Amino acid sequence: MGSILAIIIGIVLIGLIIWWFFGKHQESSTAAEQGNNVQTATVVVKGGYSPSTVVLKKGVPAKVNFDMQDHTACLSHVVFSSLGVDKDLTKKKVTTVDVPTDKAGEINFACGMDMFHGKVVVK
Repeated sequence: MGSILAIIIGIVLIGLIIWWFFGKHQESSTAAEQGNNVQTATVVVKGGYSPSTVVLKKGVPAKVNFDMQDHTACLSHVVFSSLGVDKDLTKKKVTTVDVPTDKAGEINFACGMDMFHGKVVVK
């Protein structure tokens, strides 16, 4: 009986792991607020990134603020590998990243361990 229970628990855990890493999860998106010839968006860092997608207008200078509300080691850094940016989010409650908007496209970002992901879409 104990062996059967262990097998069932193992199968359930494997299923949860597969769902966590490969399942389709709901993504939140927001457009940046514009004012004084600059656009800004805030991403809350708490168990991941919320919203996970930020939409920016091409050609308008942009700042993405990361509001650190989670002190998990993995989420302590945000990395924009294509921009060469690696910011430590533990130094301040809100850390700002300047994002170039000269070209349309997607700019991905992730936590320091590349487990949590988000993106900036320039349109």
